[in-house]
Amino acid sequence: MLLAKILVLLLATVIAFWLSAISGGGASLILIPILNWLLPVTQVPFALTIGTFSSSASRVFIFKAHIHWKIFAWFVPFSIPAVLLGAWLIKYVNPLYLQIAVALFLVSNLPELFRSKQTLNSEEKPYPKFILAFVGFLAGFVSGITGAIGLLFNRFYLRYGLTKEQIVATRAANEIFLHAIKLAIYIALGLSSTQALLFGLAIALGSVISSVSVKHILPLISELLFRKIGYGAMVISGLILMGETGQKIVKQDHLALSAKIINESSETTVNWRNSNLVLEFNFDDGLEVERPLSPRDLPPELSEKYNELTKEFDHIMIEKVFRFRKPKAIEFYCFKNQKLTKFEFEISDSDKPVR
Repeated sequence: MLLAKILVLLLATVIAFWLSAISGGGASLILIPILNWLLPVTQVPFALTIGTFSSSASRVFIFKAHIHWKIFAWFVPFSIPAVLLGAWLIKYVNPLYLQIAVALFLVSNLPELFRSKQTLNSEEKPYPKFILAFVGFLAGFVSGITGAIGLLFNRFYLRYGLTKEQIVATRAANEIFLHAIKLAIYIALGLSSTQALLFGLAIALGSVISSVSVKHILPLISELLFRKIGYGAMVISGLILMGETGQKIVKQDHLALSAKIINESSETTVNWRNSNLVLEFNFDDGLEVERPLSPRDLPPELSEKYNELTKEFDHIMIEKVFRFRKPKAIEFYCFKNQKLTKFEFEISDSDKPVR
């Protein structure tokens, strides 16, 4: 079973890095959903980084004459401290939520697919040095948590005005140092395993096979097609990552949505982990956000009112209501003999009832 998984991963890696070579990046983001299926989410960055390090090293060797050294000089020094921060935070931050943010950013590149050659060329310009430094820091941070940089910063390279060979070479040079640092950090933090190592080596082998053949592929592709494929790969990877990661979040955090109509009001309930949030809309009051409240969290005046009502009603539900440009409120839903009586009390910002 393990051997079959390794072979499937190897084949997927070769294909992913071929697409990565043509589109200017993205193999990591293509492989993340596969690795999420094979490994615990905290070990995915380690396995992925082994492969991406090998890919970057082989591409630097093959395309070293095309490296844009100005970008390299400003990108790498600021990315190193950021990757240390990101790798440290992986112990405390769920990488799935950052993967969702990455997916949304990738999908936002959809309009770029429909721009003309003249428009794309007119947007190409070298960025100021502080932008290079900022992009380097952000790339290091995201890479430290997810293990991938890939297509996330492909837009930056495409708009800088680099040739396709320069994009492949410069990205590899920028990222090879990050990958080496991340490997050391992941091992030190105990985010590795024997199985993750085996999957990482399979990715490494597939990436080297792809890199050796890519030199013969790039000359066959025009600059415009290269850019179109690059943006297309960003959008497709974003959709795949969003769907796969979204399913994991729903399962892991028990996320659920429900909707119903109550007294001509549309009410949507969001359940997340052990809490829930209610979004209610009606034409008189507009949109309201309601959060369940415990009796012990009531201000003293309303706590006394609650104690009085418990003597009269069978069951009482309490909700705190937030409304746009209106005072906050606390609502009591009181039930007796299956009949509902509602009490509403406006409160100030200090949670004191408004007299």
